[in-house]
Amino acid sequence: MTTPAAPISRVIRFLSEGQVYLGEEPANKSDREAEVLEGDIHQGLTRTGTTRPVERNLAPLIPREILCIGLNYMKHFEEATKGQIPLPDKPTVFMKSLSSLNDPESPVWMPQLEHGQSLDYEVELAFVIGKICKNVKKEDALKYVLGYMVSNDVTSRHWQKNAGAGQWVKGKSFDTFSPMGPSLVMASAIPDPQALKVTTRVNGETRQDSNTKDMIFTVAEIIEWLSTDMTLHPGTVVMTGTPEGVAMGMDPPKWLQVGDVVECEVESLGTLRNFVTTPPL
Repeated sequence: MTTPAAPISRVIRFLSEGQVYLGEEPANKSDREAEVLEGDIHQGLTRTGTTRPVERNLAPLIPREILCIGLNYMKHFEEATKGQIPLPDKPTVFMKSLSSLNDPESPVWMPQLEHGQSLDYEVELAFVIGKICKNVKKEDALKYVLGYMVSNDVTSRHWQKNAGAGQWVKGKSFDTFSPMGPSLVMASAIPDPQALKVTTRVNGETRQDSNTKDMIFTVAEIIEWLSTDMTLHPGTVVMTGTPEGVAMGMDPPKWLQVGDVVECEVESLGTLRNFVTTPPL
């Protein structure tokens, strides 16, 4: 009797000889070849038996939209608000521009406008909606998750706070400010998204070290709130907030500098690595 193949649980999107492919993430991370997958990430993928060299790892998908949850870890909420804001009864929601999408192992550009140097990192668990989602209760919410990945909600703190009317979008949407990856891990491989260690290292120094159990609103509760009278479409990426340890919370702040290497890691999902540069001319 033929043993059935293991399900595909980790998907990468990569560039090879000028073409973009979906592939199965190699078990050996040093392996620079991946088996090509065919099909649709939402409808189902199958192995082709063909491997291709991975010349560049890309963000696992191009999001339909990027929704974000702010101040969603208790210790980060305390770090950021210093007791001046009451604990919210609903998740704080904002969006990031699609043009901010960035790949693993790619540069994050230091903004060149005034005050652009207040550059900060935010490791975040991100999830991808897998099917039309509206008015979903939290008890059923995880059924709508296609998969999970690591993300970094890179932020220009000055422009987060001073872009007008208290809105955050501009300061979080500069080009390259939304790295995602290195792979999309299917929801079936992550039975409990509220039990994952999350870490950020800058040049090897641990800055953030927490666990998704510190979230104020769980993934399921976020989906329930977002989908209330609002349709979430397949391919929507939701970034679920960051723990304590951001540069802004330090005295003095330890902003990212050109040349810094930032590693964001979520347990069972992998490590997302980027480096800070000035934009190309």
